[in-house]
Amino acid sequence: MLPAWPAALDGLRVGVLTDLHCGMPHSGLGMAERAVAALNAEAPDLICLLGDFVDRHGRFARAVDPVALAARLGRLRAPRGVVAVLGNHDWYAGGRAVADALEDAGVRVLEDEAAPADEPLWVAGTSDLRFRGGHVHRALARVPDDAPVLLLSHDPDLFPTVPARVSLTLSGHTHGGQVAIPLLRRPFVPSSYGERYVHRHVVEDDRRLYISSGVGTSGFPIRLGRPPEVVVLTLRGTSREGCRRARR
Repeated sequence: MLPAWPAALDGLRVGVLTDLHCGMPHSGLGMAERAVAALNAEAPDLICLLGDFVDRHGRFARAVDPVALAARLGRLRAPRGVVAVLGNHDWYAGGRAVADALEDAGVRVLEDEAAPADEPLWVAGTSDLRFRGGHVHRALARVPDDAPVLLLSHDPDLFPTVPARVSLTLSGHTHGGQVAIPLLRRPFVPSSYGERYVHRHVVEDDRRLYISSGVGTSGFPIRLGRPPEVVVLTLRGTSREGCRRARR
Protein backbone atom coordinates (compact mmCIF):
# COMPACT_ATOMS: atom_id res chain seq x y z
CA MET A 1 0.00 0.00 0.00
CA LEU A 2 1.37 3.41 -0.98
CA PRO A 3 0.46 6.24 1.38
CA ALA A 4 -1.36 9.17 -0.27
CA TRP A 5 -1.42 7.37 -3.63
CA PRO A 6 -4.13 9.16 -5.65
CA ALA A 7 -7.28 7.35 -6.74
CA ALA A 8 -6.62 8.50 -10.31
CA LEU A 9 -3.53 6.27 -10.38
CA ASP A 10 -4.96 3.28 -8.51
CA GLY A 11 -3.98 0.16 -10.40
CA LEU A 12 -1.14 1.81 -12.36
CA ARG A 13 1.08 -0.94 -13.79
CA VAL A 14 4.80 -0.21 -13.83
CA GLY A 15 7.21 -2.44 -15.74
CA VAL A 16 10.72 -2.73 -14.29
CA LEU A 17 13.76 -3.97 -16.17
CA THR A 18 17.23 -3.72 -14.71
CA ASP A 19 20.78 -5.07 -14.74
CA LEU A 20 20.94 -6.61 -18.20
CA HIS A 21 24.76 -6.56 -18.00
CA CYS A 22 24.87 -7.13 -21.73
CA GLY A 23 28.30 -8.47 -22.64
CA MET A 24 28.49 -11.05 -19.86
CA PRO A 25 28.13 -14.73 -20.80
CA HIS A 26 24.47 -15.71 -21.30
CA SER A 27 23.50 -12.03 -21.40
CA GLY A 28 23.80 -10.85 -24.97
CA LEU A 29 21.51 -9.01 -27.33
CA GLY A 30 19.30 -12.10 -27.58
CA MET A 31 18.54 -11.99 -23.86
CA ALA A 32 17.76 -8.28 -24.15
CA GLU A 33 15.29 -9.06 -26.94
CA ARG A 34 13.59 -11.73 -24.83
CA ALA A 35 13.34 -9.37 -21.84
CA VAL A 36 11.81 -6.66 -24.04
CA ALA A 37 9.30 -9.13 -25.49
CA ALA A 38 8.34 -10.36 -22.02
CA LEU A 39 7.77 -6.85 -20.74
CA ASN A 40 5.84 -5.70 -23.80
CA ALA A 41 3.59 -8.77 -23.46
CA GLU A 42 2.56 -7.51 -20.02
CA ALA A 43 1.46 -4.16 -21.51
CA PRO A 44 2.41 -1.96 -18.50
CA ASP A 45 1.36 1.68 -18.31
CA LEU A 46 4.91 2.89 -17.66
CA ILE A 47 8.31 1.22 -18.09
CA CYS A 48 11.28 2.02 -15.87
CA LEU A 49 14.81 0.88 -16.78
CA LEU A 50 17.16 0.93 -13.82
CA GLY A 51 20.64 0.78 -15.28
CA ASP A 52 23.65 -1.48 -15.82
CA PHE A 53 22.65 -2.04 -19.41
CA VAL A 54 26.16 -3.04 -20.53
CA ASP A 55 29.07 -4.72 -18.77
CA ARG A 56 32.72 -4.52 -19.85
CA HIS A 57 34.05 -4.95 -16.33
CA GLY A 58 33.09 -8.47 -15.24
CA ARG A 59 35.02 -11.66 -15.81
CA PHE A 60 34.58 -13.09 -19.32
CA ALA A 61 32.74 -9.93 -20.46
CA ARG A 62 32.79 -9.05 -24.14
CA ALA A 63 32.15 -5.67 -25.68
CA VAL A 64 28.57 -4.97 -26.76
CA ASP A 65 27.68 -2.00 -28.94
CA PRO A 66 25.46 0.34 -26.85
CA VAL A 67 23.70 1.46 -30.04
CA ALA A 68 22.72 -2.13 -30.89
CA LEU A 69 21.45 -2.71 -27.36
CA ALA A 70 19.56 0.60 -27.30
CA ALA A 71 17.86 -0.36 -30.57
CA ARG A 72 16.40 -3.41 -28.81
CA LEU A 73 15.32 -1.41 -25.76
CA GLY A 74 13.79 1.18 -28.07
CA ARG A 75 11.15 -1.43 -28.96
CA LEU A 76 9.64 -1.16 -25.48
CA ARG A 77 6.18 0.39 -25.51
CA ALA A 78 4.11 1.96 -22.75
CA PRO A 79 1.49 4.72 -22.93
CA ARG A 80 3.16 6.76 -20.16
CA GLY A 81 6.58 6.32 -21.67
CA VAL A 82 9.88 4.52 -21.12
CA VAL A 83 12.34 6.18 -18.72
CA ALA A 84 15.78 5.13 -17.51
CA VAL A 85 18.70 5.83 -15.23
CA LEU A 86 22.29 4.69 -15.67
CA GLY A 87 24.16 2.30 -13.39
CA ASN A 88 27.78 2.02 -12.34
CA HIS A 89 28.63 -0.47 -15.10
CA ASP A 90 27.27 1.93 -17.70
CA TRP A 91 29.86 4.45 -16.54
CA TYR A 92 32.59 1.82 -16.75
CA ALA A 93 31.48 1.47 -20.39
CA GLY A 94 31.48 5.18 -21.20
CA GLY A 95 28.35 6.50 -19.52
CA ARG A 96 27.39 9.35 -21.81
CA ALA A 97 27.66 7.14 -24.90
CA VAL A 98 25.21 4.69 -23.31
CA ALA A 99 22.83 7.52 -22.39
CA ASP A 100 23.01 9.04 -25.88
CA ALA A 101 22.27 5.68 -27.50
CA LEU A 102 19.20 5.22 -25.29
CA GLU A 103 17.96 8.75 -25.94
CA ASP A 104 18.39 8.28 -29.69
CA ALA A 105 16.29 5.11 -29.41
CA GLY A 106 13.45 7.00 -27.71
CA VAL A 107 14.21 6.18 -24.05
CA ARG A 108 14.26 9.19 -21.71
CA VAL A 109 17.36 9.07 -19.49
CA LEU A 110 17.03 10.94 -16.19
CA GLU A 111 20.23 12.17 -14.56
CA ASP A 112 19.33 13.98 -11.31
CA GLU A 113 16.16 15.29 -12.94
CA ALA A 114 12.45 14.59 -13.26
CA ALA A 115 9.83 14.46 -15.98
CA PRO A 116 6.02 14.27 -15.97
CA ALA A 117 4.58 10.90 -17.03
CA ASP A 118 1.06 12.20 -17.79
CA GLU A 119 -0.82 13.97 -15.03
CA PRO A 120 -0.63 13.71 -12.13
CA LEU A 121 2.38 11.35 -12.10
CA TRP A 122 6.04 12.37 -12.15
CA VAL A 123 9.13 10.19 -12.52
CA ALA A 124 12.46 11.33 -11.10
CA GLY A 125 15.83 9.68 -11.66
CA THR A 126 19.11 10.03 -9.81
CA SER A 127 22.60 9.77 -11.18
CA ASP A 128 24.56 6.68 -10.16
CA LEU A 129 25.51 6.89 -6.50
CA ARG A 130 29.03 5.51 -6.92
CA PHE A 131 30.05 7.45 -10.02
CA ARG A 132 27.96 10.62 -9.97
CA GLY A 133 26.84 11.17 -6.39
CA GLY A 134 23.12 10.36 -6.66
CA HIS A 135 21.63 13.76 -5.87
CA VAL A 136 18.09 13.03 -4.67
CA HIS A 137 16.99 16.58 -3.94
CA ARG A 138 18.29 17.79 -7.29
CA ALA A 139 16.31 15.02 -8.99
CA LEU A 140 13.13 16.11 -7.20
CA ALA A 141 13.61 19.86 -7.67
CA ARG A 142 11.03 20.23 -10.48
CA VAL A 143 8.40 17.97 -8.95
CA PRO A 144 5.41 19.82 -7.42
CA ASP A 145 5.21 19.23 -3.67
CA ASP A 146 1.81 17.54 -3.88
CA ALA A 147 2.51 15.38 -6.96
CA PRO A 148 2.85 11.58 -6.76
CA VAL A 149 6.38 10.69 -7.79
CA LEU A 150 8.34 7.53 -8.51
CA LEU A 151 12.08 7.78 -7.93
CA LEU A 152 14.49 5.66 -9.97
CA SER A 153 17.86 4.96 -8.35
CA HIS A 154 20.05 2.20 -9.74
CA ASP A 155 21.67 1.68 -6.34
CA PRO A 156 19.32 1.09 -3.36
CA ASP A 157 21.96 2.42 -0.95
CA LEU A 158 20.52 5.84 -1.76
CA PHE A 159 17.22 4.95 -0.10
CA PRO A 160 18.01 6.27 3.42
CA THR A 161 18.25 9.79 1.92
CA VAL A 162 14.94 9.61 0.05
CA PRO A 163 12.27 11.91 1.54
CA ALA A 164 8.78 10.74 2.44
CA ARG A 165 7.27 12.78 -0.41
CA VAL A 166 8.44 10.04 -2.82
CA SER A 167 5.66 7.51 -3.35
CA LEU A 168 7.96 4.63 -4.28
CA THR A 169 11.66 4.19 -5.00
CA LEU A 170 12.70 1.62 -7.59
CA SER A 171 16.20 0.12 -7.62
CA GLY A 172 18.28 -2.77 -8.93
CA HIS A 173 22.05 -3.27 -8.58
CA THR A 174 22.07 -6.02 -5.92
CA HIS A 175 20.91 -8.84 -8.24
CA GLY A 176 19.00 -10.25 -5.29
CA GLY A 177 22.37 -11.36 -3.98
CA GLN A 178 22.87 -13.29 -7.25
CA VAL A 179 23.48 -16.37 -5.11
CA ALA A 180 20.27 -16.47 -3.09
CA ILE A 181 21.44 -18.56 -0.16
CA PRO A 182 21.38 -16.70 3.17
CA LEU A 183 24.84 -16.05 4.63
CA LEU A 184 26.52 -17.49 1.52
CA ARG A 185 25.04 -14.68 -0.57
CA ARG A 186 26.37 -11.93 1.71
CA PRO A 187 29.72 -11.51 -0.15
CA PHE A 188 27.80 -11.12 -3.42
CA VAL A 189 25.62 -8.20 -2.28
CA PRO A 190 27.19 -4.94 -3.56
CA SER A 191 25.79 -2.78 -0.77
CA SER A 192 27.16 -0.93 2.22
CA TYR A 193 24.10 -2.16 4.16
CA GLY A 194 24.72 -5.90 3.87
CA GLU A 195 21.46 -7.73 3.19
CA ARG A 196 19.20 -4.82 4.16
CA TYR A 197 18.43 -4.00 0.51
CA VAL A 198 18.85 -7.36 -1.19
CA HIS A 199 15.51 -7.87 -2.95
CA ARG A 200 11.84 -7.06 -3.23
CA HIS A 201 9.70 -4.73 -1.08
CA VAL A 202 11.26 -2.74 1.78
CA VAL A 203 9.37 -0.39 4.12
CA GLU A 204 11.29 1.99 6.38
CA ASP A 205 9.77 4.93 8.27
CA ASP A 206 6.65 4.64 6.09
CA ARG A 207 8.76 4.99 2.92
CA ARG A 208 8.65 2.34 0.20
CA LEU A 209 11.45 0.76 -1.85
CA TYR A 210 11.27 -2.05 -4.40
CA ILE A 211 14.50 -3.78 -5.51
CA SER A 212 14.44 -6.01 -8.57
CA SER A 213 17.04 -8.76 -8.87
CA GLY A 214 17.25 -8.02 -12.60
CA VAL A 215 18.29 -10.08 -15.59
CA GLY A 216 22.07 -10.42 -15.88
CA THR A 217 25.05 -11.22 -13.70
CA SER A 218 27.99 -9.22 -12.40
CA GLY A 219 31.50 -10.32 -11.54
CA PHE A 220 31.06 -14.02 -12.25
CA PRO A 221 28.37 -15.34 -14.64
CA ILE A 222 26.60 -17.29 -11.89
CA ARG A 223 23.04 -17.17 -10.55
CA LEU A 224 21.86 -19.62 -7.93
CA GLY A 225 18.31 -19.58 -6.61
CA ARG A 226 17.66 -16.13 -8.07
CA PRO A 227 16.43 -16.51 -11.67
CA PRO A 228 16.42 -13.59 -14.11
CA GLU A 229 13.28 -11.50 -13.96
CA VAL A 230 11.39 -8.62 -15.42
CA VAL A 231 8.80 -7.22 -13.06
CA VAL A 232 5.38 -5.61 -13.31
CA LEU A 233 4.19 -3.78 -10.20
CA THR A 234 0.55 -2.84 -9.74
CA LEU A 235 0.46 0.26 -7.55
CA ARG A 236 -2.51 0.89 -5.27
CA GLY A 237 -3.40 3.20 -2.44
CA THR A 238 -5.34 0.47 -0.62
CA SER A 239 -4.64 -2.96 0.81
CA ARG A 240 -5.19 -4.35 -2.68
CA GLU A 241 -1.64 -3.40 -3.59
CA GLY A 242 0.11 -6.17 -5.47
CA CYS A 243 2.84 -7.08 -7.87
CA ARG A 244 3.30 -9.72 -10.51
CA ARG A 245 6.54 -10.88 -12.06
CA ALA A 246 6.96 -11.88 -15.66
CA ARG A 247 10.08 -13.97 -16.10
CA ARG A 248 11.86 -14.27 -19.39
